Amino acid sequence: MKFAATAWALLASTMIGSAFADEGPVPKGIPPLDHVFVVMMENHGYDQIIGNPSAPFVNAEAASANLAWNFFAVGHPSLTNYLEVTGGSNFGVRDDNSPDWHNAGCTPNIKSGVVSLEATPTPICPIAGTGMDAATPVLDFTNETSGPPGVVDIDGSHGYLAASTIGKTIADQLHDAGMSWKSYQESLPASGADLVDNSDGAFSNLTVFTPAEMRLHLTNANVVSLYAVKHNPFAYFASIQGTATDGQIPGMVGFDGLDGLYADLASGHVPNYSLIVPNQCNDQHGRGNAGPFCNFDPSDNGTQKGLNPALIKLGDLTVQKIVTAIKASPVWTKKRPRS
Repeated sequence: MKFAATAWALLASTMIGSAFADEGPVPKGIPPLDHVFVVMMENHGYDQIIGNPSAPFVNAEAASANLAWNFFAVGHPSLTNYLEVTGGSNFGVRDDNSPDWHNAGCTPNIKSGVVSLEATPTPICPIAGTGMDAATPVLDFTNETSGPPGVVDIDGSHGYLAASTIGKTIADQLHDAGMSWKSYQESLPASGADLVDNSDGAFSNLTVFTPAEMRLHLTNANVVSLYAVKHNPFAYFASIQGTATDGQIPGMVGFDGLDGLYADLASGHVPNYSLIVPNQCNDQHGRGNAGPFCNFDPSDNGTQKGLNPALIKLGDLTVQKIVTAIKASPVWTKKRPRS
């Protein structure tokens, strides 16, 4: 599935008010940011969302706050972009494959030099160490397609050569600086994120169904993949996989529950960095087996005419709920004491 990302970012400083600037020198006088919220939406570009009547909240916010109109994904499919957001590199991964969980004997792509592509269903070795990532071509003829016309990875004009990289995430950097992070993943099962590739919040690829249940077509293959590990980039790194205990990976939680997104926001106990990922119905990605409101866009041709309006509406309502909860949280309005 192609990825034209809509990332909804809110920066909460401990002062009332905001400061913004165009590209250029870093402006002076901006207060330190205590909290950053990044809400990841999927598969729709600027012209499909801006001006879309099915997305009234996002359009109202875009008109009254900030709008990054020259902002693009960095490749296809989804996981590549989530890794870039999390670690500033694709780490040699250009597919949506699941992690090769806890495999200490495999060689990370950045060390082997092998690029992980869509055509190869090989699980992704836990990312660690140093090496080279994968190039991002202007037009891709080898990953999701073969031969012309190819797939536009960024904007049809820009590409990136392979570059040296370190298998480290923003989570590692925050930890080293004595700061905190969380990956809030909607429909993550309460049992935790470890070894979970997909889940509907109750059942997952780890669920063991009884023969009686299987006769009713209750199988792992029929679980609606609302949570998808490809949208949880922290799960791909050896340093974070190594923290798992009894199925739980510290820092990876759902939206609901005592330690979930909405409880944290209500209490004000929010980390410095929050990656907030709605499930694949609510992030506008869509699922083919989740009913008409969640169906994939019938003709995703870059225009609004080919979209499933219900899917866009679900995403808009989800962003509204999340942003409203953020702005109602004590961390959004709390003032930093003057020194």
